[in-house]
Amino acid sequence: MSTRFWAAFILVLACAAAPARAQQGAAPFDGDLQRLAEILGGLHYLRGICGANEGGKWRNEMQALIDAETPSGERRARMVAGFNRGYNGFQQTYRTCTPAATVAIRRYIEEGSKISRDLTARYAN
Repeated sequence: MSTRFWAAFILVLACAAAPARAQQGAAPFDGDLQRLAEILGGLHYLRGICGANEGGKWRNEMQALIDAETPSGERRARMVAGFNRGYNGFQQTYRTCTPAATVAIRRYIEEGSKISRDLTARYAN
């Protein structure tokens, strides 16, 4: 696991938790958060079939993201749908760990790291 990914992910959580929005309209970074949610869902499934023995680690990371962002209504539903879309998409494709699944894991970690870095650079105080 990339230490930079986790450092950036934690910064994104802190950044997302810091500003309390008066309204629950779409934040400018909602698209990135939804993509990150989809990546976490994909990792939750793929790491499980590839024997990472992480249990609910990626689901817990998603829950931490939701807890930090505290979205309600439609925003929350979109984030949860993104996680489920990532999970279900790979569940329909892979039943066992394959070289392609391993590549997908690596790419998702890289993409998640990039999203985390970009969000942190753009929205951190």
